Amino acid sequence: MRRSLRSRLVGLSSAVGVLAVGATAVLVTWGSRPAVDASSLSTDSDILAHLYTYANEHRDWDGVEALVRELAERTGRRIALAAPGGEPFVDSAALLRTGAAGLPPAPVATVDATRPPPGVGGAKPNVVVREPSLGVDVGFYVWQLTEQESRQRQEYVNSALDCVRRTAGERTRPHRQISERAGGAPADPCLPAELSAPSAATRALDERVVDLAVPCLTEHGLAFEVVTGSAGARALRPRQAVSPQWNECVDDARARAKRPHVAVPADLYLGESDRFDPFSPDGRWRTAAAVVAVLLVAVAVAVPAGRRLAHPIGVLTVAARRLADGDRATRVPVRGDDEVTRLATAFNTMADALARTDERRRALVGDVAHELRTPLANLRGHLEAVRDGVLAADPALVRSLLEEQELLEHLVADLHDLALADAGALRVHPEERQAADLAEQAVTAHRARAVASAVDLRVEAGDRPLLVHADPARLRQALGNLVSNAIRHTPPGGNVVVAVRAHPDAVEFTVTDTGSGIPAADLPHIFDRFYRAGATGGSGLGLAIAKHLVEAHSGTLTAESTQGTGSTFAIRLPKPPTAGPTCRPGAAVE
Repeated sequence: MRRSLRSRLVGLSSAVGVLAVGATAVLVTWGSRPAVDASSLSTDSDILAHLYTYANEHRDWDGVEALVRELAERTGRRIALAAPGGEPFVDSAALLRTGAAGLPPAPVATVDATRPPPGVGGAKPNVVVREPSLGVDVGFYVWQLTEQESRQRQEYVNSALDCVRRTAGERTRPHRQISERAGGAPADPCLPAELSAPSAATRALDERVVDLAVPCLTEHGLAFEVVTGSAGARALRPRQAVSPQWNECVDDARARAKRPHVAVPADLYLGESDRFDPFSPDGRWRTAAAVVAVLLVAVAVAVPAGRRLAHPIGVLTVAARRLADGDRATRVPVRGDDEVTRLATAFNTMADALARTDERRRALVGDVAHELRTPLANLRGHLEAVRDGVLAADPALVRSLLEEQELLEHLVADLHDLALADAGALRVHPEERQAADLAEQAVTAHRARAVASAVDLRVEAGDRPLLVHADPARLRQALGNLVSNAIRHTPPGGNVVVAVRAHPDAVEFTVTDTGSGIPAADLPHIFDRFYRAGATGGSGLGLAIAKHLVEAHSGTLTAESTQGTGSTFAIRLPKPPTAGPTCRPGAAVE
């Protein structure tokens, strides 16, 4: 179904508005990332460390709610854990019933127990020797201690504290900050090596790491040896400097070995979204309201604009229909300086051109009818007189009738030539000829008429041969029309001179007379059809035909005249080409 321009403009504006709102909502929702507040960076790192420790000590996240609740109450931060790309499976907002505001659009980190979080110290100590009064504060982390191992480590802690108390007066100890260690013997004699010794799970993990890392190291051609560590488990020792590829193989093997014994990775969300989420349940109605508002504004703007644009187009459509129905006086008002205004101007220009064409067509039909009416009336009158016995069919009458017939034939031939020129079918057959010979032939054909009119007709060509590339018959026709026109406008005793001259790139024929001349107002129109400058007879087609014939040869025909002195018509043709004939558009060359 076809729609109006106005409806299309409204629909387009509405679609742009909806897309703008939707694109803005998408960019707002997913195009930004939460900024990290420097003041909460330490708190967030502590939260991440505790959750990493939990994931490192458990095979799944069951029971993490208690830790999340405790951390949220202590830090005042909203904490949520979710499967990567999924919905939260634990959320402190739900645990503490503090509301259900939207989460940030992106997690701050992924809690993956197989790889320590960057920028965080790792798991929290689970073996601690702390005696603040004596300046002792030392902690160790040992992976996945069993209950029996935990009780044994506690006995070592108690023994270490007793030792510290006994030797407190014998030495001064510096305050020791908590540090995370995963093996190796403490330097203090009161702290036995068993405190930080690896657990059975750690030793089994180390064994598995060796089994998984060896194929990777071998594949990359890294030299190594398998040794027995201090805890009795196998370990890998490089035989050359440690490379990034070595670290990659070992870290990947440790992550693969650890994966079955720790919780699956989870995305960590901290805090709440600090901006409006247009796709949240609470925000959808506001997004819908914004869309409706944008649509109303778009329609309010598009309807007047569409009406303003469609009205002149409608006026143009009506005017075009009236013009097609034959009303050549139809015009449209022109206001402003935009594309529609320029279209209206073009329409008026076209209408003016069509009106002028119709006027010329009517004038042409009238002129042709007038030119044909007189000889036809003469022929009819004389023939009826002969039929009725009023006139005798003597040689004088026959000669008069033949003259009328020749006039009709000449007029019809001129009209035919003009029709061929208009159709682009005016054919010329150029060939090289002597320019002086062509001028002499044109003069010879009109010499009898010049003698009868007491006009001196001659050729001035000089002695130097001058070639011209032209159709002899058509060029003689053009020169003949100019000569005939000159004789008709030259009074008895006057002169008509046909001259041939050479130019650097052209050959020029001029026809100069000493006649009455052409008024300046008539000079621009003398090559128009049926245009006559003064009542001197003729059909008014000769000069128009001559111009078409010259242009068919890629030449030019110009006129100069001074009223009371005479006129000069100049035909200028290009010199013979070096590679075949040329022609102007609208002419056929054979």
